[in-house]
Parts: sequence; C-alpha cells; structure tokens
Amino acid sequence: MADGFSAMDFTPAVEAQTRPIWDKVKTRVTPLEWRAQAPLIAAINTLKKQKNAVILAHNYMTPEIFHGVGDFVGDSLGLAREAARSDAAIIVQAGVHFMAETSKVLCPDKTVLIPDLRAGCSLASSITGADVRLIKQRYPGLPVVTYVNTTAEVKAETDVCCTSANAVQVVEHVAREWGVDRVILIPDEFLARNVARQTDVGIIAWKGRCEVHERFDRDDMLELRAAYPGAEILAHPECPTEVLELADFAGSTAAMNDYVIQRKPRQVVLITECSMADNVACDAPDTEFVRPCNLCPHMKRISLENIYEALAGDRFEVTVAAEVAERARLAVQRMIDLPPPAQPARYDLVKARHHVDVELI
Repeated sequence: MADGFSAMDFTPAVEAQTRPIWDKVKTRVTPLEWRAQAPLIAAINTLKKQKNAVILAHNYMTPEIFHGVGDFVGDSLGLAREAARSDAAIIVQAGVHFMAETSKVLCPDKTVLIPDLRAGCSLASSITGADVRLIKQRYPGLPVVTYVNTTAEVKAETDVCCTSANAVQVVEHVAREWGVDRVILIPDEFLARNVARQTDVGIIAWKGRCEVHERFDRDDMLELRAAYPGAEILAHPECPTEVLELADFAGSTAAMNDYVIQRKPRQVVLITECSMADNVACDAPDTEFVRPCNLCPHMKRISLENIYEALAGDRFEVTVAAEVAERARLAVQRMIDLPPPAQPARYDLVKARHHVDVELI
C-alpha cells in the first residue's frame, strides 16, 4: 500500500461518513476488511468533490467499489451515457480498458482515467480493426454490427454497435434498413449464436469469446439443478447456447438485476461474473444467492487503492485518436438513436423460433 494510505485510519469520523455504505455491504464484506476499506472510500469520495470527478463502476466491480464509490453503476454503455450527461470534468473508469475508450469516445472533452492499464478483455482483444476491414472485403454490402465490448478501433470500422440487451433489435433494424437477409455480428460467438435463434435474419459470426462466460457448460447447469432444485437460474447471453437452454431466464446484466429486484425469487443463481451476485444481493436481502463463481481477472485488477491513486495523481489517462473516435462515435450513436426495445432481450431459447447455426468466419 502506498505511503499516502498509511495515514488513513478508521476514525470515528470515517465510520460515521461511511455508515450508510457499510449498512448496504455488510453481508458481503467482513468487519476486518471494512476497517481497511472505509478510510479509502471516504478519501476517494472527498477527492471526487474536490476534482469534479465521477466514478463509473461496472456491474462486475467488487461491492466496496460498486456501492462505496460508484457514482454511476451498471453496464458499460449505460455508464458512458450517464457520464456524458454529467457535469464532471474527470471520469474514472472502474472497469476494463474498452469501457474507458467508450467513455472517451462519448465524452471527448472529459479526462478519462483507468486505474490499471492492464485491465483488458479477452473478447475485445479477440478482434482488431484490420480484421473487420478484411471481413467487409469478404462480405461486401453486408452491415457490420459490433458488440460494445470492443476497442474504439473496431467500433470505428463498424456500421452500428449493440449491447446484449438490444442485439436482436439492432440486427433486425439494420437488416431492414440495408435491405439484406444476413448481418455480420461480431465478435462474441455465443452472443451471435443466441441472437440467431431469436430472429429470421441470418448471422455471420466471429470466434471471439468471453473467458468468464465460455467456461460455464451443460454439466454445470445440470449439477446446479440437482443441487438446488428450487433455485431460479439466470444466465448471460455470452454463455454457450447449451447453458441458456437450461436457464430459467437469459439476459444482460441489467436485465438480470431487474429480474431479481422485481420478482424477488427465494433462491437464485446468476451465471455470470462473481461480483454481479454480490452487488445485486446488497439490494435484494430476502433472496439467497447461489454462486457458481467465475472471476474476471481483468475486472479484479481494479481496486480501491488504484482508484485513489488514479484520481489523486491523474494517472493513466485514456485517449483515442480524433479520427478513430469520430467514426466510433457514429456507430455508437446510431445504436443510441434507435427507439428502446419494449423490454430487454430475454434470449428465451426454450421458445426460440429457430434452431439454426451461424456462419462462423
């Protein structure tokens, strides 16, 4: 721990200042951990006010970050959109690098910091801008829909972006607008396969995968069903199709959060990154969470310590070349301009219209 932290004691003033946060996270953080975390939380929240900064905390952050210092919490695109509407001069991205790039693309006049430059993403690193240019040469005239979990360079080669919540809507929209019956949907292979089973539009996909979600399989689901027969199982659409077929519900992190908060299941399993369950559990005290845990090593590079260091020292600023940012912003804006879906995509594969495969590049 840096010297600046050594003077941070768990004083009565710190305890009083952070008491509301402790009341929320105390089922997920031990009292011993809290004595070390609370002074940092208090210091970070003070620094934010002094420097006109906001912290964007992704759903996969640990509870002390998510509930302790996050000004806006949620999925990557939702965070960037909220930041763009804020009056803050500085954005600290408590997430991974492509998220910080998206924030910079949407907020070009703000300073964007990331606490650890090594916080990458297996999915974002699976494809490059050069790859997308070659794909467009191979499939001339077909629109390219790119998941927001990509670099700014890839977004810049894209016609329109999508999220896991609106991927079906975006695919069907661009197919109508372009007058085509096939759409390129990259880079997540499993998202593409799961979208393909919800639409009449043919899908051309790339073999990119999230290293957290690809590790769940059919055997995991069957074991969970046997061990917890009363549990409701919710899965992310970056999981393999065999996982979604055995889930009670499949949707984005925002959709899973809303499902638990609104339905209040007695017992639930979230098939996604570990910290998601911890963060939802803080807002759903009457629900028991079963945790089949797959950690994202990149998300876990972000800590209270390096958030403080980034903010205190204006460390690790994220920049995007103006020409790249302008083109990437257009792809993101096209998605934002679409009317919101009546409800987030459920990926209900039990009732899927098709049992079709995708064309894998």
